[in-house]
Amino acid sequence: MPDNYIDLIYCDILYNTGKKFKDYNDNLGTSQEAIEWYKPRLIEMKRVLKETGSIYIQCDYRLVHYLKVEMDCIFGIKNFKNDIAWIYNLADNSTSNYPKKHDNILFYSKTDTYTFNADDIRIPYSDATKKRYNGTKVGRGNKTDLNTLGKVPNNAWQDIDIERNNHIYDTQKPKKLLERVIKASSNKGDIIADFFMGSGTTGEVALELGRKFIGCDNGDKACEIAKNRIQNYPICSA
Repeated sequence: MPDNYIDLIYCDILYNTGKKFKDYNDNLGTSQEAIEWYKPRLIEMKRVLKETGSIYIQCDYRLVHYLKVEMDCIFGIKNFKNDIAWIYNLADNSTSNYPKKHDNILFYSKTDTYTFNADDIRIPYSDATKKRYNGTKVGRGNKTDLNTLGKVPNNAWQDIDIERNNHIYDTQKPKKLLERVIKASSNKGDIIADFFMGSGTTGEVALELGRKFIGCDNGDKACEIAKNRIQNYPICSA
């Protein structure tokens, strides 16, 4: 793949849970072995990313701290933009620890010039917030008029839940999650890449939003499912 080619990379990577799922094996060894496995891949992702591009890596508590350090080295700590917590509602009856209810999404740019379409991802204010703030004086007495489009989501995403009725692949992520990432960090006609494609949710959402898509996965089932999901889109040659 050429240098400086991709506008946005999103990867829901292997979390290194040590589990063998029905659709793939999530075992990369120790945390240190996992990071050594990821390092050359992250370097390649930076190489193919455009100077104005962004990258989102989704993981969880098992690797997020190791990956943050590695990505700080590869992309530069000044290009770290956020650590997003995707907080989902999933049954966990643990009584020996706090139940684990979120994934981490590490968001980096390649340079200090990158796409971020805040207005495209705004969510409506609650009626209580509208009543409290619209046209009132807050803070140092400045009059506040709330944006009619709503508010930009903070980095704790609690409004997107797991899709329970549309699962065709293990650990499949909801389309709304990808919609927010793709709308925020790319424009129509841009190239979106997912190098841990799974069932192809990233590709389906990218094509629905008028973007182009490049995806890969080393699982035969993943590639078959993804191809079936995206091959009928007009700009797709699966």
